[in-house]
Amino acid sequence: MARSKRPQGTRNPNGEGSLYYSEYDGYWHARVTVGVLDNGKPDRRHIKRRREDDAREEYRKLLNERDQGTVRRKGRDWTVEAWLRHWVENIAPLTVRYKTLRGYQTAVHRHLIPGVGAHRMKRIEPDHFEKLYAKMLESKLKPGTAHQVHRTARTAFGEAERRGIIMRNPVALAKAPRVEEEEVEPLEADEIQRLLSAALRRRNGVRYVIALALGARQGEALGMKWANLDERRKTLRVRKALQRQKWQHGCTHPHTCGSDYHRAEKCKQPCNKHTRPCPEPCAPDCTEHARMCPQRTGGGLVEVDVKSRAGRRTFPLPDELFHLLMKHKERQALERERAGTEWHDGDWIFTQPNGKPLDPRADYGEWKVLLSEAGVREARLHDARHTAATVLLVLGVPDRTVMDLMGWSTVSMKARYMHVTDAIRRDVADQLNGYFWANP
Repeated sequence: MARSKRPQGTRNPNGEGSLYYSEYDGYWHARVTVGVLDNGKPDRRHIKRRREDDAREEYRKLLNERDQGTVRRKGRDWTVEAWLRHWVENIAPLTVRYKTLRGYQTAVHRHLIPGVGAHRMKRIEPDHFEKLYAKMLESKLKPGTAHQVHRTARTAFGEAERRGIIMRNPVALAKAPRVEEEEVEPLEADEIQRLLSAALRRRNGVRYVIALALGARQGEALGMKWANLDERRKTLRVRKALQRQKWQHGCTHPHTCGSDYHRAEKCKQPCNKHTRPCPEPCAPDCTEHARMCPQRTGGGLVEVDVKSRAGRRTFPLPDELFHLLMKHKERQALERERAGTEWHDGDWIFTQPNGKPLDPRADYGEWKVLLSEAGVREARLHDARHTAATVLLVLGVPDRTVMDLMGWSTVSMKARYMHVTDAIRRDVADQLNGYFWANP
């Protein structure tokens, strides 16, 4: 092919770069300034091709990307695994709460890295994620789990897009499995009464009365302290919550420390050991198993800030509930006296017999026992919060007051927590009956 030559004495306009043939190496070269590097110097890109048509095509493509602001930044050619590890270890912890981060870590290490980690960030496509979700469903994982993995990947790749590592977010185009939202049935009035009666026969029963009457979240209830109870005004402030967190290694060689617990192979199928999907083998550089570290730090029951600014609120206590708390305080004083030096004084309202705070898992187990004793249908502990919100709906409490009592940031939370029960429907039917057929 004859080489195209620019007329002698002419040049490209400023900002258009240059395209030329080099007799020295026999290649066509294109050079375009696309921006400024982090150090302030021009970001000048170089294209080198054997054929003129190829060089000219790449040259025009680079000019278009520059004009549209879609030029990829210079830097390492990330793999999906490398980016996800960097994001979940160094970026996400700066802005999200502990439980959100734990969800990200599970999705990244258990599903995304084994499933799509070997791909290059610039080459991965939406269908790679859709195939991953399909495999998860085939392995009997719930659609909600696949949806959680999808949300994690979308967030991680969205950050990569904002930083110029990729030009589009492929996960935003991928289709996640459909998740049928579970219908929550708040407890009816007769069920509430049976639960209250059964709860007050148990040692920390007032804790479940607070859940049903005030709608306090589990962490909020377990984190309540006597210092936040104003006995004169009969109010209870919520500022902190109690949360179980993962232990961290306190030693200098975490991989070696957990060597006795590293999983080298997959479980033989069928597996009778695990009720959930079997855990994957440990990575070659695994630093997990910190729970077994003799110098472990940072885990166990930890006092944290409540979920949001709206969560910092003050409950006005009904007189009956206030009296129940006072009786509970008297019983706890007797327990403290009997325990003597074995008592751990953390000022917690609800404690173990030695004064230590209640563990969330033991608290949930107590709730299940309570349901059985009261003869009430199966229900989550969080359903008590739905029940409290629905009671406020029945009582006709104004929206602004409901938001304050429940610790909601927006009134849209009503749609999630307030439910139209059979009793409410029957009441409406009775009102319609009176309106239309008062004088038959």
